[in-house]
This record gives sequence, structure tokens and C-alpha cells, in this order.
Amino acid sequence: MTSVMVMQGRPVNGADLGLIRGLLDEHPEWGRSRLSEELCRRWDWRTAQGRLKDMAARTLLLKLERAGHIRLPTRRGPSPNGRRNRGLPVVAHATEPIRGALRDLQPVSVRIVAPGSDDLRLFNCLVSHYHYLGHRNTVGENLRYLVRDRLGRPVACALFGSAAWTCAARDAFLGWTPAARARNLQGLTNNTRFLVLPWVTVPHLASHVLGRIARRIRADWQAKYGHPVHALETFVDRDRFQGTCYRAANWLRLGATRGRTRNDRDRCLRASVKDVYLYPLSPDFRRALGAG
Repeated sequence: MTSVMVMQGRPVNGADLGLIRGLLDEHPEWGRSRLSEELCRRWDWRTAQGRLKDMAARTLLLKLERAGHIRLPTRRGPSPNGRRNRGLPVVAHATEPIRGALRDLQPVSVRIVAPGSDDLRLFNCLVSHYHYLGHRNTVGENLRYLVRDRLGRPVACALFGSAAWTCAARDAFLGWTPAARARNLQGLTNNTRFLVLPWVTVPHLASHVLGRIARRIRADWQAKYGHPVHALETFVDRDRFQGTCYRAANWLRLGATRGRTRNDRDRCLRASVKDVYLYPLSPDFRRALGAG
């Protein structure tokens, strides 16, 4: 491999691939977990808090294997992400109707969901059961927000994760070449899940929540990962939704997808057509994202 690939937000060149192959040849007794941990140490690949980016490394290795660059050792046990396809535990929550004006819910709280917390278990349950796409473990940089009304009742959930590898409408809007995209993709985050709970009927709540998150997410991302994000993106399934709340929150509609999945680099995975929206987080977002 002579070119540079970008996987899990990290450039991978020929020397990196040689290192991985060398570790596989020298340590045939290692399992996948041991390999990913050692790779993180060799690369000094860590979060802003100093933890090894083990899950990102595991995903990177799987992608390299699927692309035919390496052959990983046989799994020694269930996949750590095996729970993805099983139902998440149900957490008790009220489903009584919440109706009225937005002012009746104020003050609305928008809080980050902490790892290992009761809020995380509730968030996972709600999104898994009530979002049409369901929910599974999220690999890579991400933030979850749980929204409650003045009485502490959950009313909405939002998940932001890795940006789509490629999107023609977005890349054209930013003037991104493939190289510029690879360098700057971590400056974007994708609103992969947004859910107003089905028993909540409150006009303007969704756009209000999107606005609240937009005002704080740069600082939240910086605090968690040591770098900011400069814009938000999302994809709205036009067969299901009109994107009303995103337009009301001043997101920009850039165009539509071509009916492929958000990470389809091989042009072989079909999906429904989605409208592409982007929300700049600063006046100089184009410069910060290396726009052409």
C-alpha cells in the first residue's frame, strides 16, 4: 500500500501497515484485544484524558482486514460489540402524555450523558425502543445529550458521533478535496440520532433543543476530546421526515444523498435518499475545516 488511508480519523500509511503485519507475525499467540492495545501504545493513540483508544483501534483493524490488507487472529470469545444486535435492557420510565407550550416545560435541561451512569442506561433504552433506527454501541468520538423538562421528565435524546466519510453535497459545499476531507473530518460531527419521545407533543421543542446543543457542543467536545468541532451535519430520511426542526433551527440544507450508506466507500451499500443538513458553529467554520 503506497497511498495513505484514513480510518477512525487516523491516517494509515505503508509503514503503519508494516508495523501491524510485523506484530501479527511476531506474536501469533496474541488475541485481537492484545493486538489493539499494543498498537495504541506504539502509536501513542490516546484520548484527551490519556486512555488508550482501544475500541477505535479494534475497528481500524477490522476495516483493514475487510479491505484485504491483514488477516486477524480468530476470535477467542464473543465480540465485545455482540450486544449491538440484542435488545438493550428496559429502564423504567413514565410514558404519560406531555403536551402544551414550550414555556410550560421551562426550564428545559440539556445535559451530557456520563459513561456508566443511570442516565446512560435510560438514554440507551429510550433510543433503542423509540427511534426508528434503534440504537447500538457507538465507536469513536461521540456525545450523548439527555433532555428533561422542569419536572425532570425525559423529553428528548440526541447523539452526535463520527461524520460521514464522504458526502458529495457536503464536500462540494466545503470545497473539500479527498485529501482536505481526510485532514479535517474530525472537525465535523454527525447528529446520528435525534429523538423527541413519542408521548411528547410540544411545538418548537425540537428546534429549541437543537439550538441549545449547538451553543454548547464545541466546548463540550473540546473538554472531552481535546479538540473542538466546527460544524454539525445530519441526514434526514425524506421518506419519513421533512426536516422541519432542522430548518427551524437554521440548519442549511445542502442537497441530498445518492442512496448510499454514510460510510459506503466501496459504492455497494444501498440506502434511502436523505436530505443533507449542515450547521456551522462559528463564522470562520470554512477556514477551520480547511475548505477550498
